[in-house]
Amino acid sequence: MTRIERAVPQDAGEVLTVQRAAYVAEAQLYGDPFIPPLVESLEQVREAVATAVVLKALDGGRIVGTVRGRLSGTTGLIGRLAVVPDRQGQGLGTALLQAAEAELSPPADAFDLFTGHLSEGNLRLYRRAGYHETRRERLHPHLTLIHLRKPLTTVTDYASVHA
Repeated sequence: MTRIERAVPQDAGEVLTVQRAAYVAEAQLYGDPFIPPLVESLEQVREAVATAVVLKALDGGRIVGTVRGRLSGTTGLIGRLAVVPDRQGQGLGTALLQAAEAELSPPADAFDLFTGHLSEGNLRLYRRAGYHETRRERLHPHLTLIHLRKPLTTVTDYASVHA
């Protein structure tokens, strides 16, 4: 059974490995090997673990997914949702997203995140989870970010979420 808990500083290397494994497909989709999740340093991940909410999904002793969240006023900002390729499509992304929402609320009364316009799987996941598009931001000729928002309704306690 998979469990979700907070990452600790000693997890930073494995969190980065999971992140890189998960985001390679995104880099290929956009033809850009320099997307931020792939060029982030180990020190930057350590800093995120120390200053933000970083959750990890564990299957036995293996980290199979991760997500980050932080507060900006009463809005929860969620990012870097990543599931290892061999575990994608099994509900871990949904469980991690719900766990991040639960961890940030209260005080969060809404959640914001973004993904690329070609990332259909991500968009399906976020829409199923109650997120709605708020705006589009063209970063490069090959990349438009779709920003999504979910107002707080109810969230699940992440300790009880099992994927």
